[in-house]
Amino acid sequence: MRLLHTSDWHLGRSFHRVGLLDAQAAFLDHLVATVHAYEVDAVLVAGDVYDRAVPSLPAVELFDTALHRLAEAGVPTVMISGNHDSARRLGVGAGLMERAGIHLRTDPAGIGTPVVLTDTHGDVALYGLPYLEPVLVRERLGAEKAGHEAVLAAAMGRVRADLADRPAGTRSVVLAHAFVAGGAPSDSERDITVGGVAAVPTAIFDGVDYVALGHLHGSQTVTPRVRYSGSPLAYSFSEADHRKTMWLVDLGPSNPDGATVAAERLDCPVPRPLARLRGRLDDLLADPAHARHEQSWVEATLTDPVRPAEPMARLTARFPHTLNLVFDPERTGDDPGASYAQRLRDRTDQQIAEDFVAHVRGGSALDGAERTVLHGAFDDVRIDTAEREVGR
Repeated sequence: MRLLHTSDWHLGRSFHRVGLLDAQAAFLDHLVATVHAYEVDAVLVAGDVYDRAVPSLPAVELFDTALHRLAEAGVPTVMISGNHDSARRLGVGAGLMERAGIHLRTDPAGIGTPVVLTDTHGDVALYGLPYLEPVLVRERLGAEKAGHEAVLAAAMGRVRADLADRPAGTRSVVLAHAFVAGGAPSDSERDITVGGVAAVPTAIFDGVDYVALGHLHGSQTVTPRVRYSGSPLAYSFSEADHRKTMWLVDLGPSNPDGATVAAERLDCPVPRPLARLRGRLDDLLADPAHARHEQSWVEATLTDPVRPAEPMARLTARFPHTLNLVFDPERTGDDPGASYAQRLRDRTDQQIAEDFVAHVRGGSALDGAERTVLHGAFDDVRIDTAEREVGR
């Protein structure tokens, strides 16, 4: 069975105030063309269909058009909601869409009910695990505690229970939207940390023939059976080196070690390449090596010791698609004001807040109880946001 694994469309998102709907429409054209060209048997969309809980009308229209085209192609599509989606909104009309071969999995209650497809080697059960906000689904899933690992383990328990009742040789595919240990994040994913823990172990998915993951925007192989497709477009300059692709997965016959899996990356259209340039302004404007970036979307980090006059105007004269300007002046190593941005880079909100508290009270670090309170505060804000989005 041939599967096309994609995720993180983020329909309606912009890139540094540049609208991406045309680029997203071009990707969906490419997706449908790929379905036909490679004779795909099913499309898997592993969450974050939209960029926000209440998407814009043009984004909804683009989604609607894509679903019609996939339905007309007669290719089943299995789709889950991600942490950016409103599960209730995305799931509206799921029963009717199912008749057209569009299988929306947005309700945790349906985790143990797969979409079953059949090929010459028998049945393939495809299970959709929508993004599971731990506090909101813990009781419904009977999880031991409110954490990502606990709720995903409970969800996979339902998957395994259903799979155990199916005929021997039934192959299994799971779609999930989560941060799995071993995956490499970028700057454009929304933080889903709970209690300071975001990643879940790969072992949660043991025994499944293929796991189609969403959430992380870089295409990557966690294990040969567990993969992220990544986003089809770049949504931050941290993705400048990403190769944007989908996975074409051939699921072979069942055997004692699991079904054979062969996966190939298929490139997505690139609306405009990204470039991250760093140096003094005059050097950036004069260096012939940067000629290849003149039509790219550019993020420029200026290292001039003194801020130059009209830097954006001068940059856009050579690089007309400059979108982001960062100042990181050259300083001596003992300068206490050096590299403030570097001190914040790769630090979580929790770590930054702890540093701030320690600073304002004269350098006294937080103790364990205070860290717990701060963890709880961040979790409460994130959960409140999730609950308000669910209620919209």
